[in-house]
Amino acid sequence: MSEFSSFHDVRFPPGVAFGATGGPERRNEIVSLTSGREKRNARFSQSRRHFDAGTGVRSISDLHDVIAFFEARRGSLHAFRFRDPFDMKSCRPDQPISAMDQMLGEGDGVRTRFALIKTYGEGDDAYQRLITRPSIETLRIAVAGEEKGSPEDWSFDFETGEVVFQAGSVPGEGEAVSAGYEFDVPVRFDTERLAVSLTAFRAGQIPSIPLIEVLA
Repeated sequence: MSEFSSFHDVRFPPGVAFGATGGPERRNEIVSLTSGREKRNARFSQSRRHFDAGTGVRSISDLHDVIAFFEARRGSLHAFRFRDPFDMKSCRPDQPISAMDQMLGEGDGVRTRFALIKTYGEGDDAYQRLITRPSIETLRIAVAGEEKGSPEDWSFDFETGEVVFQAGSVPGEGEAVSAGYEFDVPVRFDTERLAVSLTAFRAGQIPSIPLIEVLA
């Protein structure tokens, strides 16, 4: 996962993040045939999120925090954590986290690693998103409906985005493994410079602070 070789495990200023705009992007090729029908092909297997944090800047203090953060990340050089204001939990935003929120797979008595995922939709149309930056203090794991909360039971591998079960806690044959968590999106600045004008800011003009997700 070379994309994360320059990852700084720090979170973008949360007060600014919660006023940001943005969301997932899909890239599809659509060809219109002479018959009027269409042929469609997905160019991305995963969605990619874009945000503009400029809409979250509400004070000179916010702007100062963003500039300091930008400088510490060396602009677009280092990726970092961003709390998506619209999608930050394994469950709906108005519900409490449960260790049974997201199904990760079934044990076979040997398998020790399970990718941390969030599923959107149901059945054959469901999309499974890899979650690589959970808030570790919120991560809850259950096996066969029983929560495993001991540090000796499991750990999380940030390099691969997987829950790793320790010896003696490996899920048995057919036992469902599930998880609940809060999470951040790994992003970087999608610009080499921040254009800020104090006069424009006081006049109500919002600076543009583009961010783009760094995919695993």
